[in-house]
Amino acid sequence: MEQHRRHASAAPSAAEERVPEQTRGERRPRAPQTHGDHLHGTPTAPRPAPARLVRHSVRGQILNALRAALVSGELAPGQVYSGPALGARFGVSATPVREAMQQLALEGAVEVVPNRGFRVAERDEAELSDLAEVRALIEVPTMLGLARTVEAAQWRGLRPHAVATTMAAARGDRAAYAEADRAFHSAVLGLSGNAQLVRTAAELHRRAQWPLAGARDGGRADLVADAAEHTALLEALLDRDLLAVESLVREHFAGGAGRP
Repeated sequence: MEQHRRHASAAPSAAEERVPEQTRGERRPRAPQTHGDHLHGTPTAPRPAPARLVRHSVRGQILNALRAALVSGELAPGQVYSGPALGARFGVSATPVREAMQQLALEGAVEVVPNRGFRVAERDEAELSDLAEVRALIEVPTMLGLARTVEAAQWRGLRPHAVATTMAAARGDRAAYAEADRAFHSAVLGLSGNAQLVRTAAELHRRAQWPLAGARDGGRADLVADAAEHTALLEALLDRDLLAVESLVREHFAGGAGRP
């Protein structure tokens, strides 16, 4: 019996067989688990599916490309475009194009034409005038309030945004100008600290940039004139010239009908 007990105690346990260097009765410190390690019985966090991320990335790129094509007039008001045809143009399948077009339909830029594709919305002067009026209702009082309170150093910090619009205008790049234009206005309104206001104003601004059907393209001259108004507005804000600020913003919106 005693011999049997000695024999049993001498037999290695299962843990000792798996880790020979570990002696009985000695607690082995557990090594810290690093990212990517998987211990038996310990679930790991699920990883994102790469294919899904790539698909969303493609859709976002196509959406940006379609928005630029709308602003530049490459996608003409009143014309119908199919998903497969646009997909071939951009070198992608029709699926991300249709998804992007559905987003543009929600924004009012296009409308769905069953079994054909999407028609670019046709707008008139009255719609642009309405948009300018609503934008003024939001931006004029906001900018007047900012002119009274924002320090000069903060206004000077926005000069690169004004310069970006000037450079895009000088190149005659209407799509790049539209993006820089929105960035300038969003940067100014962003000083209010009201994120909802900035998002609402940016959406109205984007809609105001879609060209009218058959509208004359003023080319570089219109863009340069619009960019100059940004510079003048920034100087008026720096000087806290409230009358000039209000006049410039209202004229900017009124003169911007039919241009970014």
